[in-house]
Amino acid sequence: MSNSTSEASALDAIKQQLSAGKFNDAMPSIMELLRDNSQNIDAHYMAAVCYRYKKKYTEAQNHLDILKDLSLDKGRIYQEQGHLYKAQKAILPALTNYQTACQINPALIASWQAQLDLHTAIGNQANVRQISAQLSRLQSLPKVLIAVTDLTAQGKLFKAEGMCKKFLQNNPTNIEAMRLLAEIAMLLGALDDADFLLDSARQFSPKNAQVKIDYIKVLKRRQKFEETLSCSKQLLETDPENPQFLSIYAIAKMQVSDYQSAVSLFDKVLEKIPNDPVTLTSKGHALKTWGKNNEAIESYKAAILNNRRYCEAFYALSNLKTYQFDEVELNHMLSLEDEKSLMPADKTHLYFALGKAFEDKKDWQPAFNYYTKGNRIKKQQSSYNAENMSAELLDQTRYFSPQKMTQLKQQGHQDPAPIFILGLPRAGSTLLEQILSSHSMVDGTLELPNILTIAQQLKRTKLPNDKVSYPEIIDKLDPEELNKLGKRYIDETMIHRQSAPYFIDKMPNNFRHVGLIKSILPHAKIIDARRHPVACCFSGFKQLFAEGQEFSYDMHDIASYYNDYLTLMNHWDKALPNEILRVQYEDVIDDIETQVKRILNYCDLSFEENCIDFYKTKRAVRTASSEQVRQPINKKGVEQWRNFEEFLDPLQKQLAPSIKDFDLWRSQ
Repeated sequence: MSNSTSEASALDAIKQQLSAGKFNDAMPSIMELLRDNSQNIDAHYMAAVCYRYKKKYTEAQNHLDILKDLSLDKGRIYQEQGHLYKAQKAILPALTNYQTACQINPALIASWQAQLDLHTAIGNQANVRQISAQLSRLQSLPKVLIAVTDLTAQGKLFKAEGMCKKFLQNNPTNIEAMRLLAEIAMLLGALDDADFLLDSARQFSPKNAQVKIDYIKVLKRRQKFEETLSCSKQLLETDPENPQFLSIYAIAKMQVSDYQSAVSLFDKVLEKIPNDPVTLTSKGHALKTWGKNNEAIESYKAAILNNRRYCEAFYALSNLKTYQFDEVELNHMLSLEDEKSLMPADKTHLYFALGKAFEDKKDWQPAFNYYTKGNRIKKQQSSYNAENMSAELLDQTRYFSPQKMTQLKQQGHQDPAPIFILGLPRAGSTLLEQILSSHSMVDGTLELPNILTIAQQLKRTKLPNDKVSYPEIIDKLDPEELNKLGKRYIDETMIHRQSAPYFIDKMPNNFRHVGLIKSILPHAKIIDARRHPVACCFSGFKQLFAEGQEFSYDMHDIASYYNDYLTLMNHWDKALPNEILRVQYEDVIDDIETQVKRILNYCDLSFEENCIDFYKTKRAVRTASSEQVRQPINKKGVEQWRNFEEFLDPLQKQLAPSIKDFDLWRSQ
C-alpha cells in the first residue's frame, strides 16, 4: 500500500462515504485510485464492498478475485466473500467462507456473528451452540488480545509479539496471552520459547485442556515424540471417552511408530463417531506409513463413501503414488469442482488429486492445469517472498568465506555421528536415506528441525540497537558456546536414534545452514542430493507439501529457489573443499552399486550388500516418496517431467544456469 498523504486522504474520504451509504459518490474516487495503482489493496477492497451494496455482484467478485492474489489479509477477504454470497442468498457458500475467514483469523467477530445468524436461520442448533460459545469467549477477551490475534493472522508477527509481551508484563499469568505469544513464537520458528510459554501455562492452569493440546502441538513440532506421547496419554486420562483426545493419542502413537495401537485407537474413535471421514483418513495415513497399503486404500475410500465432498481422502489416495483412479472416481471428483461450498483446503486437495488422475491417464494439459490451480490457492495463502529468500541466502555467502570456515571448523562439538542429506525436496534424498539407513552402522531418522531451530534462535538473539544478526552473530560466540550448540544438537536428536554410531538428518532446507552445521559440528558429513533442475522443480510443483516448502507453489519462485540453492552450494564447495559429497539422482539410477560405494566411502563406512537391496529394509518412511523407496531401483521417474515439457518453457529458461551445471556434471 502507498504511504502518500494524498492517497491516505482519499482513502479516508472514501471510507466516510461508504459509512454514510453514499456508494455512487464513492465509486469515481475508488476508480481513480485504481487507475493510479492497479494493485491498490484498499481500493480493491472498497470497490468490492461498494459493488456488493449496489448489488453488482459480478463486479464485486472480480475485485475479490484480484485481492486473493494481492493481499495478505486473507481473513477479511474471505469474510467479504461470505458477505457477498450472503447478499445473493447462497447460504452454504457464505457459511464456508465465513468459516474459512475464522480459521484464518479467529478475531473476526463479524464472521462469527454471521455464521451464528445463518445457522440460527436454518435451524442447525448444534452449530449455534458451538459458535455462540466461541463468540462469547472471543468477546470476553481483553481488546488488546483480540488485536494481537488479528495482527498475527495478518502476518504482522513482530508487532503482534511486542503488543502481547507488553500485555503479559502487566498480566503475567493470563493464559490466553501466553497461548497467543506461544503461537507467534511457533510461527517465527522459536520453538523453545513456545515450549516454555505453554509449559508455564500448564502450571498456571492445570485443567485447561486447550493449553494441553497446544503444548502437545509444540512438542510434536519439536519432534519430542516420547514427551508428546506422555502428554497425550495424560490428556486422555482426564476424559477417556473424548474422541478428540483419543485421536490426539492415536497420532502420538503414530509418531513413535506404534501403528498397531494408533489404528486401534482410531477404531475406538470410529465407534463413538461412526464413519467420521477425518478419522478414517487419519487411520489411512497410519496404515500407509505402516506399509499396509491395501488397508489404507480401504480406509480412504470409506471416508469418501461417507462424505463425498471430503477431498483430503481423494488426495491421500493420489499421494500413495501407486493408486490410479477409475472413471467413476474421476467423474466424482470432477463433479465437485464447481461446488462453491468447498473450503480452500478441500479445493487444493481436489485439484492435486485431479492433477494426478489426469497424469495417470497421460492427459497432460488438464493435469498441468489442475496442479497449477492447486498451487495457486496455496500461493494465495502464503506470504513467501522469493526476493527476501535470495537475500537471506546471499547473506550466507557473504559471511561464511573460505577463511571464516577454516577458522570456525576448528571449533564446535567433535562428535562425527551426524550425516546430513540436504538439497531440495523431490531430489532423491529419501532414496539416499533409505540406502544409508540400510547399513548396520547408520540409523535413519526424520527430517529433523533442530538445525533450523538453532538458526532461528540465533536470529532472535539480536540485542536492542544491535545491527548484527544471523549469521554474523556467530562472531559473538566463543568456542565453548559453539561446542554447546553442537552438543545440544546431538543431545536433542538422540531420541530419534537406535544404537548405531551414525545417524541421518534429511531435512532438505539445511542447505541454507551448512556454515552453521560445520561451525558447531565440524566432523559432520554432508551429502548434497541433486536431480535434474527441471525434474526436481516440477516434481516439487506437483507435490502438495504439508508445510515448510512455500517456494513450491509458483513456477517462478521454485526456479528462483533452485538457482539460489545451486549458487549457495557452489559457495559451500569453495568454502569447504572436498567436504561435501554431491550425489546426482540420475547417477544413482544408472549405476547404483558405484554410487553406493562412493557414498559409503565418503562416510567412512564399509560396503554392505543391504545398501544395494535398500528396498527390503523395513522401516517407516514418512515422506512423499515412501512407496518408491520400497521398490527396487527403476528409471520410471527420471524423465517424467518431459511429458509436461510443452508447458515448462518459462521454467526451463529461468533454470538455464542450473541446467548447464547439470549437463556439465553428467558429461564428465
